[in-house]
Amino acid sequence: MVALGGDVECLYIIYLTKITDMTAIHFSYYELSLLSFLRESHPEKADDIPFIKERAAAASEAYTEAFDAGLPITECIGIANKTLYAGLHFSRHDSISSVLWNEFSAEVSLEAVRETAIRLRPLLEEVFAKYPISDEFAYMPEYNSLYTEITGFVQLKLEEDGKL
Repeated sequence: MVALGGDVECLYIIYLTKITDMTAIHFSYYELSLLSFLRESHPEKADDIPFIKERAAAASEAYTEAFDAGLPITECIGIANKTLYAGLHFSRHDSISSVLWNEFSAEVSLEAVRETAIRLRPLLEEVFAKYPISDEFAYMPEYNSLYTEITGFVQLKLEEDGKL
């Protein structure tokens, strides 16, 4: 079911019904937006419904407070999005996928990159733990070292196992 309207308040009153084990789950606009982002960049968090609902509620509240304070709509949306995506801008999954796309395209087809990155992520936790991961990490000089370490790890795994 989808409800759309002209009011700003309707921005977060979009519902999607997902049938799982005969249970209907309703997602707000912010929940759907976050869920879509998590499926793409943080697949390990995509099934964490309490996290999604909590973060979406915080974003909705941030939007409402900004709107009630008289801020322009675009600024209200920006504040809500900042709340919704806080701490999620850097993605381990995207970093691994980037290495696979750029360095191992002959070994890993584009169709297999997502699943391969998901399989490799737990094996790379020790590598990620060495770095100060933050929303801005991809723009820091240390990111190049991480990229190189991921590349080396994947190369060794490929040589040892003969496949990824």
